Amino acid sequence: MTHHHTQTYWLEHAWLDTHVEPGVAVDTRDGRITAVHRDTPTPPPGAEVLRGLTLPGLANAHSHAFHRALRGTVQVGSGTFWTWREVMYATADRLTPETYHALARAVYAEMALAGITSVGEFHYVHHAPGGTPYADPNAMGEALIDAAAEAGIRITLLDTAYLSSAILNKHSGRPPTTHQLRFSDGSADAWAERCSVLKERDHARIGAAIHSVRAVPAEQLATVARWAEERRAPLHVHLSEQTAENDACREAHGCTPTQLLAEHGVLGPRTTGVHNTHLTDEDIALIGGSGTGTCMCPTTERDLADGIGPPAALQQAGSPLSLGSDSHAVIDLLEEARAMELNERLRTRTRGHWTAAALLRAASADGHAALGWDEAGTIETGALADLTTIALDSVRTAGPLPRLGAETAVFAATAADVRHTIVGGRHVVRDGAHALVPDVPQALAQAIRSLRA
Repeated sequence: MTHHHTQTYWLEHAWLDTHVEPGVAVDTRDGRITAVHRDTPTPPPGAEVLRGLTLPGLANAHSHAFHRALRGTVQVGSGTFWTWREVMYATADRLTPETYHALARAVYAEMALAGITSVGEFHYVHHAPGGTPYADPNAMGEALIDAAAEAGIRITLLDTAYLSSAILNKHSGRPPTTHQLRFSDGSADAWAERCSVLKERDHARIGAAIHSVRAVPAEQLATVARWAEERRAPLHVHLSEQTAENDACREAHGCTPTQLLAEHGVLGPRTTGVHNTHLTDEDIALIGGSGTGTCMCPTTERDLADGIGPPAALQQAGSPLSLGSDSHAVIDLLEEARAMELNERLRTRTRGHWTAAALLRAASADGHAALGWDEAGTIETGALADLTTIALDSVRTAGPLPRLGAETAVFAATAADVRHTIVGGRHVVRDGAHALVPDVPQALAQAIRSLRA
């Protein structure tokens, strides 16, 4: 992902953390920003011109790439998260390293077209159907890492421990179902042994994930947390997405999932709880007080009728916010950002819980930090040269003054307004077209058809 060349980009308008400035020149070398020149009204000689509003690259902090194959198919009739899950399992059953690579390459290309420069892939489809390991036990994870490289974006592979189908009692979980056998390594120790073989690359970092308290028995939570702690790696966990999870945890352990995670050393500044939807006041205090992050996925949470979480209260308590497209009902981080604010408006019947700048930080710097890319997500000297440019002259964005570009981006623009995506100083999307995957719609259609054949 590091490209050994020098390039200057001239940003017609640039979002510099708190405000929009016109005429900013950004020098890059070897994939990083070496200088930022403000008050540059015209492009310097040789500079690449980026018309519109340029943001730091966006971070999709929570992805299940294969869920993209479900788009549309689960929108017939009614149902719940649990009925949707059965359709998801049927799709997972058809994945192989080859079909998953093809699908993920197309999905990550779709992300690049949406201005996303880093993805957190919450990866739990590890083995062949029935649970038999592939010749390379990390074949599925390697397929995802390779797919991200070919699509031109960064990836944090959040290799996920998924050992049981439900909480059985205080000490153990129910065995995996037939569908879930390929998710499980049998024990947290076996999971850790397999994960330890994965290697980081320029474009790829390795993190850990606990699928949920229902999928990792309490006595094995600490093993996963310790693996991440020893490597100072990101640790993510689905947390209180469903009230049924809370009820089962209280019945077996006499506490909430958040309290259980706290007791076993899972919470902390490198940990991110995904969804954090159905929380008590004590849960919110534990998450915020420990510096544990919160990844909100509003388009998935509403698509699955999960409920509206308390992100404003979590952030006030000390939990950094990030955003993810999760099941990929849509892939649009601008939509995720505005949905978080608009959900809160519906819940409280008041407006203005986050500024546009705060929402963009959740979609960029704080998302990258949640994925272990602390050097990404800002336009400043020393940062990774990851940039996203949004048109200010489309039918959605034309009209407002450029100084209101952040507000326009968050509350009016869509992924379709992304004109340029630059990762490590390399143009991955130019003028709205992907430079590495020529026909992304066709690639998506072919990959999804192969799973339905």
